[in-house]
Amino acid sequence: METENLKERLRLAVQWLTETATIRENTPCGSKGESFGYAEWRGALRGEYSSAKKTWDVFCPYWHTGQGIKALVAAADVLDDGTLLEQAEFNAGFLLNNQIRSGDDEGLFPAFEDRFDLVNTSAILETLDGLFMLSDATGKPVYREATLAAADWVARKAWQPQLGKFFDYYQIVSSRFVFGLPGAQNRPLLDDAVFLTAWKLTKDRRYRDIAVATAETLIREEEPAGNWIRITPCDPAKGTIHPRHAYWWGRPMLALWKETGDRRYLELFRRSVRWYDHALRLDGGFFRDTAADFNTASFGHAASGSACAALCFLDLAGIEEPGYWIARAEKALEFCCAMQFTRASDPNLHGAVLEKMLMPDGSDRLPYHIRDLGTIFFIQAGAAYLKNRT
Repeated sequence: METENLKERLRLAVQWLTETATIRENTPCGSKGESFGYAEWRGALRGEYSSAKKTWDVFCPYWHTGQGIKALVAAADVLDDGTLLEQAEFNAGFLLNNQIRSGDDEGLFPAFEDRFDLVNTSAILETLDGLFMLSDATGKPVYREATLAAADWVARKAWQPQLGKFFDYYQIVSSRFVFGLPGAQNRPLLDDAVFLTAWKLTKDRRYRDIAVATAETLIREEEPAGNWIRITPCDPAKGTIHPRHAYWWGRPMLALWKETGDRRYLELFRRSVRWYDHALRLDGGFFRDTAADFNTASFGHAASGSACAALCFLDLAGIEEPGYWIARAEKALEFCCAMQFTRASDPNLHGAVLEKMLMPDGSDRLPYHIRDLGTIFFIQAGAAYLKNRT
């Protein structure tokens, strides 16, 4: 893969993320955004764009913004562009300015996702790694402190050691977790191995214990190999597996192995990578609905799945068969590049990576649906590839 071309693609993607997707005024975005009630919107990512309707909305701007920060920090390194850290700090303002600072919920990141009144625990965790990285890159402890406060809230309130899982939907107004709703499920969340990071920063043993206990639950509940079809957001009734599921829970097993030396974690990581290897289509593409036998729907592509696959391939390339796994990462990245709008007439699209192709609705409207995740994970994967090649 030609590195200079990839750098240009990353610059274009970063430009879309910082200039088009980032909210600059203190105004909520879209119908869903209006319901969230954040006091501060500046720095959040508006991540949902319909090409047919030319309208914007948001979907869980907390974790999407956190992952966007992670992308910008990684890009700042490989592109040697310190201004991207300034951009990332502007995005971080949205996260820190809405964090709860006092009372029993001190430290909570109000990461609303599916509903305006319920905080999603996984969304909190998926916000954290970017802020850890930003603190390291800038040398500013404020980001690390805010992140550790959020991790402490999850450890105090959501973690259930008797289950080896986390409660998920939290209602701030009633100070309680809510059950019995669609999607409400106790889950073993290992996202980005953030509790291992918290352990290394604080030496607070409970964080390491949470990470290990969560990994043990995932080992017990693995199905099919390298994935977890019975746990939301997978759909066991339909028999479909979410494109980023193995990324969130399989990839962190590598960090668990390095921390503990337990080869069961390494083997599970390998199985997750092989799942991605089988799920990747001939052109490097990925579908949101992928069955256990790797059959797929015809529409509903997920470019973020290709990018997450590339990240997993690059990780395994550092352990074994580098030629094969780097080639697989290149295939996935080539698909993401093919999905990038480089000559768009609609300025809202220019530089973005197309996440999803919708099924035609009988009209001739464009079937493109933009999610910031396609661009965010492409930047992360492209930066990791460039880091790997230097």
